[in-house]
Amino acid sequence: MSFRAHLESVVNQVDGALACSVMGFDGISVETYQKDDAAELELGGAWVEYANLLTQLKNAAEVLKTGVVTELSVNSDKVLTLIRMVSPEYFLILALRAEGNYGKGRYVLRVTAPKVRAEL
Repeated sequence: MSFRAHLESVVNQVDGALACSVMGFDGISVETYQKDDAAELELGGAWVEYANLLTQLKNAAEVLKTGVVTELSVNSDKVLTLIRMVSPEYFLILALRAEGNYGKGRYVLRVTAPKVRAEL
């Protein structure tokens, strides 16, 4: 299965999902699937900033010896963003409408991450 197929599957399984991407910590997207109705949002720019934030959180967790960061969510008025680690270099990121199914999004990312890791 291709990255795009995995990402499209994630978006189609989660109510309110707008887009999903496999990204590296350099902020570059490996592959992205985005619904047409998400075109008005500047998700790419936000996701680059979230990649920087995730890098800082990983470093802080290492210094504080709290363990490896596996998941992060950033919730704003319009968009819920879920991030799930795939490997030390890559992560999945999912954007949902504010009223989207947050729990299902977390679950689907958790079960999809190993599949994407196998493709890397």
